[in-house]
Amino acid sequence: MSQLKVATYNVHKCRGLDQKISPERVAEVIHQLDADVVCLQEVVHAPEGLAQFNQAERIASELPGYAWAFGGNRSLHGGAYGNMTLTRLSLTNWRNHDLTHQRREERGVLQTDVALAGSRLLRIFNVHLGTSFLERRHQGRRLFDAEILTQQESDYPRLVLGDLNEWTRGLTTRLLRKEFETFRPRHIWKFPRTYPGIFPLMTLDHLYFESPLSLVSTGLWRSRLAMVASDHLPLAATFEVVER
Repeated sequence: MSQLKVATYNVHKCRGLDQKISPERVAEVIHQLDADVVCLQEVVHAPEGLAQFNQAERIASELPGYAWAFGGNRSLHGGAYGNMTLTRLSLTNWRNHDLTHQRREERGVLQTDVALAGSRLLRIFNVHLGTSFLERRHQGRRLFDAEILTQQESDYPRLVLGDLNEWTRGLTTRLLRKEFETFRPRHIWKFPRTYPGIFPLMTLDHLYFESPLSLVSTGLWRSRLAMVASDHLPLAATFEVVER
């Protein structure tokens, strides 16, 4: 039996509460986390733009032990804006799925497959949903399309995590809870809230999992650096991977 640590972290375009844009500071928070898989939302990937917007590559360069994939959802600052997944495991495949609804802001889910012990693969879905009620209802149904969460490779265990922008028990939450296990994230004062990081009032960041993952522990990462680096805190969970 082995352990797996994962985290989800909305980095707010690497703009901290002090209004400073610093991919290196975000990378240091990830280093502190010491997680095997880290899913980031609100990352800018603009290698041909200003240095402060070449965020995906600058974060990756500070974390040489991680492979990474990026899913761009819309154009921004001469590049793309979307989700980024980093992993210390072997990254075998990745693709980005469009979740955009009508004329709302473009949204997506980045799918990555990583190798666990032996030949077993884990399929990870890094999600950032919209802020509108009707938009999220569309996106919740879309997640369960045959090309996303209900693909035919049923022997791939799935992990769904990210900023769902859902602080009430909406359709997306109900659908995911029917299919997956989850938990109520708690910060240092024991309240089940995740946002804003400095004094959480609502839960936006979520994590859903299934067998062979068995939950060991969870928590918000509340280092001094993390409290400043973004308006979200990383939500982390450690699992035991049950052998077949």
